[in-house]
Amino acid sequence: MKLLTVAIPCYNSQDYMRHAVETAMVGGEDIEIIIVDDGSKDKTAEIADELAKENPSIVRVVHQENGGHGQAVNTGLLNAKGLYYKVLDSDDWLDREALLKVMDLIRTFVEDGVLVDMILSNYVYEKPSVHKHKAIRYASAFPENQVFGWSDVKHFKISENILMHSVIYRTKLLRECKLELPKHTFYVDNIFVYQPLPSVKKMYYLNVDLYRYFIGRDDQSVNETVMIGRIDQQLKVTKIMIESHDLTKVKNKKLKDYMVKYLAMMMTVSSVLLIKEGSEESLEKRTELWAYLKDHNINMFRMINRCALSRPMQLRSKAGRKMVVWGYKLSQKFYGFS
Repeated sequence: MKLLTVAIPCYNSQDYMRHAVETAMVGGEDIEIIIVDDGSKDKTAEIADELAKENPSIVRVVHQENGGHGQAVNTGLLNAKGLYYKVLDSDDWLDREALLKVMDLIRTFVEDGVLVDMILSNYVYEKPSVHKHKAIRYASAFPENQVFGWSDVKHFKISENILMHSVIYRTKLLRECKLELPKHTFYVDNIFVYQPLPSVKKMYYLNVDLYRYFIGRDDQSVNETVMIGRIDQQLKVTKIMIESHDLTKVKNKKLKDYMVKYLAMMMTVSSVLLIKEGSEESLEKRTELWAYLKDHNINMFRMINRCALSRPMQLRSKAGRKMVVWGYKLSQKFYGFS
């Protein structure tokens, strides 16, 4: 039995995928690595097959027609044999010592007969172009060294969102909540860390810097210019999240508060990008997004609208839009990662 499946979606990843795979192999025979070659045009498929041949008990390869990052995550989940499921992007990597601690933790769960639904750990922004890194840790939000539920969660700082980088799900939970990400769509990681949350009852926070998140490539999906160019996909993901849950029916207050905050963040990011693009068409899309939320569920709209970030996003005057952009630039400067 494999304890952990690490799915690595790869598209034209020949220059860096080997490093990602090798860092995950530290988990040894208790780990399985599924390389999903998403219709690559370079030597990705060849490298993947070579890695599987060299490590047949650990590495498996699935070749598929190009379906995008979300479809690759779906494929990894469909083929996963591990008790837990982790996604590792092909240009990122895992810390050796942290991964060993994660594997020891899962072994303890199995030995004790207590399987949590979600394991959380830290991630680190790696920006080698400016010799800079920044760790995002959750010690202020989650209890340490214990199994806990949503009622035990403490205070989330503004930077402490649960991201794909920080989460490991119980594989069966993802299948039971019928998680399926859309094809040919960027930013689906937001759905991955949002839709399953009401199904999560037991959690464990391991305070280690497991995931190393590389940022800085010009073509990277989180590059602001790229995001503006792909704004329709950002809007699509945000609308899927709006539709996925009626937040007024989430019973646990802390879970509800977190999900409201996360959805408000998605609405804010979409609005800021549309304001920065600045065309009449983009400003109309911003208005339509807020109208979509209001028409879909007026009570959810009111909940989101009460968030501090939300009200300025709907300002229609030129001065109001300038204020939004100024605040966005200030936050980028403060965090140092754009």
